[in-house]
Amino acid sequence: MPQALIPRHPVPALNVPLVGGGRFVLGAAPGEKFDLIVFYRGLHCPLCAKYLLELERLSSDFASRGVKVLAVSSDTEERGAEMAQKVQAKGLAFAYGLSLKSARQWGLYISTSRGKTSIGIDEPALFSEPGVFIVRPDGTLYYGAVQTMPFARPGFQDLLGAIDFANAKDYPARGEYTGEI
Repeated sequence: MPQALIPRHPVPALNVPLVGGGRFVLGAAPGEKFDLIVFYRGLHCPLCAKYLLELERLSSDFASRGVKVLAVSSDTEERGAEMAQKVQAKGLAFAYGLSLKSARQWGLYISTSRGKTSIGIDEPALFSEPGVFIVRPDGTLYYGAVQTMPFARPGFQDLLGAIDFANAKDYPARGEYTGEI
């Protein structure tokens, strides 16, 4: 069972290969204000492609706010490159090869294959469901959302507004209380 990450606490390590070469190592060269990590289901998911098209469209808006953006899945290099090509990624970095162990450490749900999707692409035997995380440069969680389904994900325009508010008001990460209730 996935465990929720705690705001203001360190997030798990993330060290994944990038489409086009190199690696993304969380914390090695963080965004000035935040890193936005978008875990997606994989090439087989038509909703992921639509979601990532919107993220690509807004990638320069995130960059102008000091936010480094990454899309990552457990797909193979070939499938990761195909998704990057599908969304015509220019400002959005794509990573692949996320281990399911790492996905679970991030609190992501894991699903089993149901065969071919509506777009005729086979699902992997196991893959992670979506998650969106905003991480501070010090490696602590600022915002997190995970889903059990590909539907109803956080809107990137809303996240831009939240980042603007957080930066303007020096708003702290919320949900940090872990004491007795």
